[in-house]
Amino acid sequence: MNTMKTAILLGALTGLLMLIGGFFGGQNGVVLAFLFAMVLNFGSYWFSDSLVLKMYQARPVEGEAPELLAMVQNLAMKASLPMPRVFIIPGDTPNAFATGRDERHAVVAVTEGLLRILNRDELEGVIAHELTHIKQKDILIGSIAATLAGAIVMLANMAQWAAMFGGASRDNEEGGSSGGGVIGLILMAVFAPLAATIIQMAISRSREYLADAGGAKVSGKPYGLANALEKLSRASQAIPMEANPSTAHMFIVNPLTGRSLMNLFSTHPPVEERVARLKSMRPV
Repeated sequence: MNTMKTAILLGALTGLLMLIGGFFGGQNGVVLAFLFAMVLNFGSYWFSDSLVLKMYQARPVEGEAPELLAMVQNLAMKASLPMPRVFIIPGDTPNAFATGRDERHAVVAVTEGLLRILNRDELEGVIAHELTHIKQKDILIGSIAATLAGAIVMLANMAQWAAMFGGASRDNEEGGSSGGGVIGLILMAVFAPLAATIIQMAISRSREYLADAGGAKVSGKPYGLANALEKLSRASQAIPMEANPSTAHMFIVNPLTGRSLMNLFSTHPPVEERVARLKSMRPV
Protein backbone atom coordinates (compact mmCIF):
# COMPACT_ATOMS: atom_id res chain seq x y z
CA MET A 1 0.00 0.00 0.00
CA ASN A 2 2.66 2.52 1.04
CA THR A 3 4.97 1.39 -1.78
CA MET A 4 2.20 2.10 -4.30
CA LYS A 5 1.52 5.41 -2.56
CA THR A 6 5.18 6.40 -2.97
CA ALA A 7 5.06 5.58 -6.69
CA ILE A 8 1.85 7.58 -7.12
CA LEU A 9 3.28 10.56 -5.25
CA LEU A 10 6.49 10.52 -7.29
CA GLY A 11 4.32 10.39 -10.39
CA ALA A 12 2.36 13.37 -9.09
CA LEU A 13 5.58 15.33 -8.61
CA THR A 14 6.66 14.44 -12.13
CA GLY A 15 3.30 15.48 -13.50
CA LEU A 16 3.41 18.77 -11.63
CA LEU A 17 6.88 19.41 -13.03
CA MET A 18 5.65 18.76 -16.58
CA LEU A 19 2.62 20.97 -16.03
CA ILE A 20 4.48 23.98 -14.68
CA GLY A 21 7.28 23.54 -17.20
CA GLY A 22 4.86 23.38 -20.09
CA PHE A 23 2.98 26.42 -18.79
CA PHE A 24 6.03 28.60 -18.42
CA GLY A 25 9.05 27.29 -20.26
CA GLY A 26 7.83 24.53 -22.52
CA GLN A 27 9.82 21.30 -22.87
CA ASN A 28 13.15 23.12 -22.70
CA GLY A 29 12.13 24.75 -19.42
CA VAL A 30 11.31 21.37 -17.89
CA VAL A 31 14.60 19.81 -19.01
CA LEU A 32 16.77 22.71 -17.85
CA ALA A 33 15.12 22.96 -14.43
CA PHE A 34 15.29 19.19 -13.92
CA LEU A 35 18.97 19.00 -14.90
CA PHE A 36 19.89 21.91 -12.64
CA ALA A 37 18.02 20.41 -9.68
CA MET A 38 19.59 17.01 -10.37
CA VAL A 39 23.11 18.48 -10.26
CA LEU A 40 22.36 20.20 -6.95
CA ASN A 41 20.87 17.10 -5.34
CA PHE A 42 23.43 14.66 -6.77
CA GLY A 43 26.15 16.15 -4.60
CA SER A 44 23.91 15.96 -1.56
CA TYR A 45 23.07 12.31 -2.29
CA TRP A 46 26.64 11.22 -3.05
CA PHE A 47 28.17 12.90 -0.01
CA SER A 48 25.16 12.70 2.33
CA ASP A 49 26.93 10.51 4.89
CA SER A 50 30.01 12.69 5.40
CA LEU A 51 28.02 15.95 5.31
CA VAL A 52 25.41 15.02 7.89
CA LEU A 53 27.86 13.23 10.19
CA LYS A 54 30.06 16.30 10.25
CA MET A 55 27.03 18.54 10.82
CA TYR A 56 26.11 16.63 13.99
CA GLN A 57 29.70 16.02 15.15
CA ALA A 58 29.15 12.27 15.07
CA ARG A 59 32.01 10.00 16.07
CA PRO A 60 32.56 6.40 14.91
CA VAL A 61 31.84 3.66 17.41
CA GLU A 62 35.02 1.90 18.35
CA GLY A 63 35.60 0.47 21.79
CA GLU A 64 32.97 2.44 23.68
CA ALA A 65 29.86 0.47 22.68
CA PRO A 66 30.65 -3.16 21.78
CA GLU A 67 27.07 -4.26 22.55
CA LEU A 68 25.72 -1.71 20.07
CA LEU A 69 28.10 -2.92 17.36
CA ALA A 70 27.14 -6.55 18.00
CA MET A 71 23.45 -5.65 17.85
CA VAL A 72 23.82 -3.77 14.54
CA GLN A 73 25.82 -6.65 13.05
CA ASN A 74 23.22 -9.22 14.09
CA LEU A 75 20.29 -7.19 12.75
CA ALA A 76 22.15 -6.40 9.52
CA MET A 77 22.61 -10.13 8.95
CA LYS A 78 18.88 -10.68 9.53
CA ALA A 79 18.11 -7.93 7.01
CA SER A 80 20.60 -9.41 4.49
CA LEU A 81 22.66 -6.21 4.53
CA PRO A 82 26.40 -5.57 4.74
CA MET A 83 27.53 -4.26 8.10
CA PRO A 84 27.02 -0.46 8.07
CA ARG A 85 29.32 1.99 9.79
CA VAL A 86 27.99 2.97 13.22
CA PHE A 87 28.28 6.45 14.73
CA ILE A 88 27.28 8.14 17.98
CA ILE A 89 25.98 11.71 18.05
CA PRO A 90 26.72 13.75 21.18
CA GLY A 91 23.63 15.12 22.91
CA ASP A 92 20.85 14.26 25.33
CA THR A 93 17.98 14.22 22.82
CA PRO A 94 17.25 10.59 21.90
CA ASN A 95 17.08 10.05 18.16
CA ALA A 96 18.67 8.12 15.28
CA PHE A 97 19.05 8.17 11.52
CA ALA A 98 20.50 6.22 8.61
CA THR A 99 22.29 7.65 5.61
CA GLY A 100 24.63 6.65 2.78
CA ARG A 101 24.22 6.38 -0.96
CA ASP A 102 23.84 2.58 -1.03
CA GLU A 103 24.03 -0.57 1.08
CA ARG A 104 27.84 -0.71 0.93
CA HIS A 105 28.26 2.92 1.99
CA ALA A 106 25.61 2.98 4.70
CA VAL A 107 25.73 4.62 8.10
CA VAL A 108 23.56 4.18 11.20
CA ALA A 109 23.90 6.97 13.75
CA VAL A 110 22.33 7.14 17.23
CA THR A 111 22.49 9.85 19.86
CA GLU A 112 23.94 9.40 23.33
CA GLY A 113 20.51 10.16 24.74
CA LEU A 114 18.95 7.30 22.80
CA LEU A 115 21.43 4.80 24.20
CA ARG A 116 20.63 5.98 27.72
CA ILE A 117 16.82 5.71 27.72
CA LEU A 118 16.02 2.65 25.61
CA ASN A 119 16.09 -0.96 26.74
CA ARG A 120 17.43 -3.71 24.49
CA ASP A 121 14.16 -4.55 22.72
CA GLU A 122 13.48 -0.87 22.04
CA LEU A 123 16.98 -0.24 20.74
CA GLU A 124 16.76 -3.27 18.46
CA GLY A 125 13.52 -1.88 17.04
CA VAL A 126 15.13 1.48 16.30
CA ILE A 127 18.22 -0.05 14.68
CA ALA A 128 16.05 -2.39 12.58
CA HIS A 129 13.96 0.60 11.46
CA GLU A 130 17.09 2.42 10.26
CA LEU A 131 18.41 -0.69 8.52
CA THR A 132 15.09 -0.95 6.68
CA HIS A 133 15.58 2.60 5.38
CA ILE A 134 18.91 1.42 3.94
CA LYS A 135 17.35 -1.75 2.50
CA GLN A 136 14.54 0.23 0.85
CA LYS A 137 16.96 2.77 -0.67
CA ASP A 138 15.08 5.61 0.99
CA ILE A 139 18.02 8.02 0.68
CA LEU A 140 17.83 7.60 -3.11
CA ILE A 141 14.04 7.95 -3.16
CA GLY A 142 14.28 11.08 -1.02
CA SER A 143 16.89 12.52 -3.38
CA ILE A 144 14.67 11.87 -6.42
CA ALA A 145 11.76 13.59 -4.68
CA ALA A 146 14.00 16.51 -3.72
CA THR A 147 15.22 16.83 -7.32
CA LEU A 148 11.70 16.94 -8.72
CA ALA A 149 10.49 19.35 -6.04
CA GLY A 150 13.59 21.51 -6.51
CA ALA A 151 12.99 21.77 -10.25
CA ILE A 152 9.38 22.81 -9.59
CA VAL A 153 10.48 25.51 -7.17
CA MET A 154 13.02 26.82 -9.70
CA LEU A 155 10.40 27.02 -12.43
CA ALA A 156 8.00 28.71 -10.02
CA ASN A 157 10.64 31.29 -9.17
CA MET A 158 11.17 31.91 -12.88
CA ALA A 159 7.42 32.38 -13.25
CA GLN A 160 7.44 34.87 -10.39
CA TRP A 161 10.12 36.98 -12.04
CA ALA A 162 8.37 36.72 -15.40
CA ALA A 163 5.15 37.96 -13.84
CA MET A 164 6.97 40.89 -12.25
CA PHE A 165 9.00 41.87 -15.31
CA GLY A 166 7.16 41.77 -18.56
CA GLY A 167 4.75 38.87 -18.12
CA ALA A 168 1.68 41.05 -18.60
CA SER A 169 3.07 43.09 -21.48
CA ARG A 170 4.24 39.98 -23.33
CA ASP A 171 0.84 38.43 -22.86
CA ASN A 172 -0.80 41.52 -24.34
CA GLU A 173 1.56 41.53 -27.29
CA GLU A 174 0.77 37.88 -28.04
CA GLY A 175 -2.97 38.41 -27.79
CA GLY A 176 -3.39 36.70 -24.41
CA SER A 177 -2.15 33.31 -25.62
CA SER A 178 0.50 32.55 -23.00
CA GLY A 179 -1.56 30.17 -20.89
CA GLY A 180 -3.34 32.59 -18.57
CA GLY A 181 -0.99 35.56 -18.64
CA VAL A 182 0.35 37.27 -15.57
CA ILE A 183 -2.41 35.99 -13.28
CA GLY A 184 -1.64 32.43 -14.25
CA LEU A 185 2.07 33.01 -13.66
CA ILE A 186 1.42 34.43 -10.19
CA LEU A 187 -0.89 31.56 -9.22
CA MET A 188 1.65 29.05 -10.47
CA ALA A 189 4.49 30.77 -8.60
CA VAL A 190 2.52 30.61 -5.34
CA PHE A 191 0.79 27.24 -5.46
CA ALA A 192 3.25 25.00 -7.35
CA PRO A 193 5.98 25.10 -4.66
CA LEU A 194 3.33 24.55 -1.98
CA ALA A 195 1.97 21.51 -3.79
CA ALA A 196 5.49 20.15 -4.39
CA THR A 197 6.36 20.52 -0.70
CA ILE A 198 3.19 18.75 0.42
CA ILE A 199 3.81 15.85 -1.98
CA GLN A 200 7.47 15.59 -0.94
CA MET A 201 6.47 15.45 2.74
CA ALA A 202 3.85 12.80 1.96
CA ILE A 203 6.54 10.65 0.31
CA SER A 204 8.69 10.95 3.43
CA ARG A 205 5.79 9.93 5.67
CA SER A 206 4.96 6.88 3.53
CA ARG A 207 8.59 5.72 3.74
CA GLU A 208 8.46 6.01 7.55
CA TYR A 209 5.48 3.68 7.72
CA LEU A 210 7.34 1.18 5.52
CA ALA A 211 10.46 1.43 7.66
CA ASP A 212 8.40 0.84 10.82
CA ALA A 213 6.85 -2.30 9.34
CA GLY A 214 10.18 -3.55 8.02
CA GLY A 215 11.96 -2.78 11.28
CA ALA A 216 9.35 -4.70 13.25
CA LYS A 217 9.83 -7.73 10.99
CA VAL A 218 13.62 -7.62 11.15
CA SER A 219 13.75 -7.28 14.94
CA GLY A 220 10.73 -9.52 15.49
CA LYS A 221 9.60 -7.11 18.22
CA PRO A 222 7.01 -4.59 17.00
CA TYR A 223 6.17 -3.64 20.58
CA GLY A 224 9.82 -2.75 21.19
CA LEU A 225 9.79 -0.26 18.32
CA ALA A 226 6.36 1.06 19.35
CA ASN A 227 7.56 1.70 22.90
CA ALA A 228 10.73 3.33 21.58
CA LEU A 229 8.75 5.72 19.39
CA GLU A 230 6.60 6.77 22.35
CA LYS A 231 9.69 7.42 24.46
CA LEU A 232 11.47 9.32 21.70
CA SER A 233 8.44 11.44 20.91
CA ARG A 234 8.05 12.54 24.54
CA ALA A 235 11.77 13.17 24.93
CA SER A 236 11.99 15.21 21.72
CA GLN A 237 9.47 17.64 23.13
CA ALA A 238 11.08 17.76 26.57
CA ILE A 239 14.66 18.03 25.25
CA PRO A 240 14.59 19.86 21.89
CA MET A 241 17.36 19.00 19.46
CA GLU A 242 19.35 21.63 17.61
CA ALA A 243 18.65 20.03 14.25
CA ASN A 244 18.97 21.47 10.77
CA PRO A 245 15.47 21.48 9.18
CA SER A 246 16.93 20.16 5.91
CA THR A 247 17.91 16.93 7.70
CA ALA A 248 14.76 16.52 9.84
CA HIS A 249 13.32 13.87 7.53
CA MET A 250 16.29 11.57 8.20
CA PHE A 251 15.58 11.02 11.90
CA ILE A 252 13.32 8.29 13.25
CA VAL A 253 11.17 10.91 15.01
CA ASN A 254 10.90 14.52 13.93
CA PRO A 255 13.60 16.47 15.83
CA LEU A 256 11.62 19.66 15.20
CA THR A 257 8.54 18.40 17.06
CA GLY A 258 6.56 21.24 18.53
CA ARG A 259 7.93 23.82 16.10
CA SER A 260 5.80 22.96 13.08
CA LEU A 261 2.74 25.11 12.43
CA MET A 262 0.92 22.40 10.51
CA ASN A 263 1.12 18.61 10.53
CA LEU A 264 0.57 18.86 6.79
CA PHE A 265 4.19 19.91 6.37
CA SER A 266 5.64 17.34 8.77
CA THR A 267 8.21 14.92 7.39
CA HIS A 268 6.91 12.22 9.76
CA PRO A 269 3.49 10.66 10.28
CA PRO A 270 1.86 11.09 13.72
CA VAL A 271 3.62 8.96 16.31
CA GLU A 272 0.25 7.80 17.64
CA GLU A 273 -0.64 6.33 14.25
CA ARG A 274 2.77 4.67 13.89
CA VAL A 275 2.48 3.12 17.35
CA ALA A 276 -1.06 1.88 16.67
CA ARG A 277 0.07 0.18 13.45
CA LEU A 278 3.01 -1.48 15.17
CA LYS A 279 0.92 -2.74 18.09
CA SER A 280 -1.49 -4.32 15.63
CA MET A 281 1.37 -6.50 14.35
CA ARG A 282 2.17 -9.87 15.89
CA PRO A 283 5.67 -10.53 17.24
CA VAL A 284 7.69 -12.76 14.94
